[in-house]
Amino acid sequence: MSESSAYVLEAAGIGVRFGGIRALTDVSVGIRAGEVCGLIGPNGAGKTTLFDVLSGIRRPDRGRMLLDGADITRRSPVWRARHGMRRTFQRQQLFGQLSVADQLLVAQEWRGGGIRDRRRRERERRARAGEVLAGCGLSALGGTYAAGLPVGRARMVELARAIADPPRVLLLDEPASGMSAPEREQLAAVVRRLAEEGCAVLLVEHNVAFVMELCSRVVVLDLGTVLAEGPPAAVRADPLVREAYLGSAP
Repeated sequence: MSESSAYVLEAAGIGVRFGGIRALTDVSVGIRAGEVCGLIGPNGAGKTTLFDVLSGIRRPDRGRMLLDGADITRRSPVWRARHGMRRTFQRQQLFGQLSVADQLLVAQEWRGGGIRDRRRRERERRARAGEVLAGCGLSALGGTYAAGLPVGRARMVELARAIADPPRVLLLDEPASGMSAPEREQLAAVVRRLAEEGCAVLLVEHNVAFVMELCSRVVVLDLGTVLAEGPPAAVRADPLVREAYLGSAP
């Protein structure tokens, strides 16, 4: 098995243009099962555009998206979600008029079930929601409306909703933004547990220290191209990365 074929999700030679501007140029990134991979880079590097391509929101002008080696470039976001891909957003996308617990119930509703087993399925959904809320440190907030939550808690709820139906691939867009130090520790614990269960995790994050501590591999984008890729220590020491993004920070 080649290194590439081991990827659960792979972007191969992705190119995206906005008019005359190249947002992504020949970008290739893959994530393996049980891996936490970080995606970093300066503002405008193309990180969110790449996430949009990975999740099916935007179709690339060039290149292919592969899930388990099969081409999913033309597959919709709904199809990808139903095949185990989940995503959170840089701007929170919670249902403000629903309780925290109901956010997780909604995320599981798509599986449906006939009238005969409706009660059983409802019990299973509620049990799963309770399990995920407990694992994310949110049990006490189950009945709270999402609209009234502080940023850090809201981000954790969005993560909980994304994993309520167990994901195979999880894309996290700035999940630690607005979180306190204890909340970031809780976030890291949840992500590590997901990876241990076999989930492939790719996260975009501006908190470089958080990325370097949590991720086993880091990819650096700059001006729409892959500038560097490798273990955190090697990426941090790369002179091109330090010049483009990290500066003189240790």
